[in-house]
Amino acid sequence: MPGHIFGRGPGPLPTAVRGEGCYIFDADGRAYLDGSGGAAVSCLGHSDPDVRAAIHAQLDRIAFAHTGFFTSDPAEALADLLIAHAPAGIDKVYLLSGGSEAVEAAIKLARQYVLETGQPQRHKLIARRQSYHGNTLGALAAGGNAWRREKYAPLLVETHHVMPCYEYRERREGESQHDFGQRAANALEDEILRQGPENVLAFIAEPVVGATAGAVPAVPGYFKRIREICDRYGVLLILDEVMCGMGRTGHLFACEADGISPDILTIAKGLGAGYAPIGAMLASDRVYRAIADGSGSFQHGHTYHGHPLAAAAGHAVLNAILDRGLLAQVRARGAVLEAALAQTFGQHPHVGDLRGRGLFRGIELVADRDTKQPFDPARKLHLKVKKAAMAEGLVCYPAGGTVNGREGDHILLAPPYIITEDEIAELADKLSRAVETALAS
Repeated sequence: MPGHIFGRGPGPLPTAVRGEGCYIFDADGRAYLDGSGGAAVSCLGHSDPDVRAAIHAQLDRIAFAHTGFFTSDPAEALADLLIAHAPAGIDKVYLLSGGSEAVEAAIKLARQYVLETGQPQRHKLIARRQSYHGNTLGALAAGGNAWRREKYAPLLVETHHVMPCYEYRERREGESQHDFGQRAANALEDEILRQGPENVLAFIAEPVVGATAGAVPAVPGYFKRIREICDRYGVLLILDEVMCGMGRTGHLFACEADGISPDILTIAKGLGAGYAPIGAMLASDRVYRAIADGSGSFQHGHTYHGHPLAAAAGHAVLNAILDRGLLAQVRARGAVLEAALAQTFGQHPHVGDLRGRGLFRGIELVADRDTKQPFDPARKLHLKVKKAAMAEGLVCYPAGGTVNGREGDHILLAPPYIITEDEIAELADKLSRAVETALAS
C-alpha cells in the first residue's frame, strides 16, 4: 500500500536503513556501493565516528539558536576553519542549509553590493549554458540547463547564458586547447559588451561542471582569462563549488587548480558529507565591507541558517578532510579511478568521453563515437543505466540532456574519499555490466 511521501518520481524505492563505509544497506539487507555519494554528498562514507560524535555532543549542548539573536561556537569555529584555508581575499562565511540557498544568497549579495557602492543600474546576471546552480527560482534562473528551466521559465528572472568551457563538444577541429579556452572565456566579454558593462552584475560558473554536464573541467587558462574580464568591467565573479568543492577534485576549493580567487563562492554537499544539511556562501572582504560600512546588514536570511547542529557536523567533516590527509588521498584514488574507467570504457564504442578531476568523474555516452552523435532522447538511456546499476548494487548518478538540455547522456561518479582500490574495481565492474544491460534494452 502506498505511503504519503511525495517523492521525486515514480516508486517504489528501496528503503535505506543503514550505512557503513562506502555502502548503503536497504531494508532487505541488500548492499549498494555508493559510487556517486548520492549527489556528490557523502564524501566520508556513511558511518564516520568522529562526525557522529560531534553531532551527538552538540545535541547535548544546544541544537538551535536563531541567528537573529545569537551566534554559536560551532558556527564560529567552522567559519574560522574555512577562512584559514580559503582562496586569497575570501574573508567572511554566511552559513546556510544547502547549495540552492547558498547560490540565492550569493546572487542577492551581489545585488546589494552594487547598490551599496552606488551602481544601482547593475542587475544583469551572466552564466553558462549547461550549468546547474540549484532549484530555487533564483538559482534555477542562473542555471543554463534548458530541461530543468522549461516548466518554470515564466517565473524566472532574466539571465544571459554564454558558451561553456566544454572541450569535448565545443573545441573546434585544429584548435589548440589554449585557443579554445580563450575563445570560450572571451564569449563572456562579448556578452558583457552586448549587455552594456555598466548593467552587468555578476558572472557565475562552476569550476568543474557537475550534474548537467558530467564533471566537465575548464581547460588551463580559461578561468584566469575570466577573472581578467570580470576585473576589467567591474563584474563580480561568483564561483559555484556546491558539487565540486570541499575536496571533491583533490583541492579543498576547486578553484585552487585554476589559480584564481572569486569575489563570492558557494559550497555545500561535501561540507556536511550527508550528516547534516549545510551550505555556505563565502565572500571577499571587499564585498563584505561594502555592506558593513554601508547599510550595515545583509538584507537576507533563513530560519535555519547557521544552525549549530549542522555547523558542528560541518566542522567535524572539514577537520576530517584536512587532518586525515584526504585531499592527497582524493588525488591518488582519483588517479586509480581514472585508470579503471579508462581500462573499462576507454575503447567502448558508445563512450565518447571520460573526464573529471580527483574523485569527480564523468562518462559521456554516445550513439556514434566517431561523430559524437548522442542517443535519441526518447530512449532515456540514462534512466536505464541508473536502474541497471541499482540492480547490480551500485549507486551512480546518470543524467540526460548533456549536450543541450535535451540530447545527450552521461554518468557522474563521485564516490566517498575513503573508497579503497578494491571498491574502485568493484565500481568499474558493476558499472560496466549496468551500461551493457542498458544498451541492450
